[in-house]
Amino acid sequence: MLLKFLSALLLPGLLVVLFTRVAYNHVIGLVLTVALIAASVYKGYTDALWLIVVDAFSLTVGFWYANRMKQQTRKRA
Repeated sequence: MLLKFLSALLLPGLLVVLFTRVAYNHVIGLVLTVALIAASVYKGYTDALWLIVVDAFSLTVGFWYANRMKQQTRKRA
């Protein structure tokens, strides 16, 4: 149970940042991560409502960080 909570708290946010770095677009990174989470919910790996809420929180934080990271990159260029 603790492992699921920690995974839901960390992995979606990290995936948003990773996909943003690969795709050079923070919206694409968010969409790809949401698609992966939707697939895991469909397959039954995410079975509790609180896990979905923690995933959504992590997605929000990851999207915020990816947007901030992208803005800092623009300022330097």
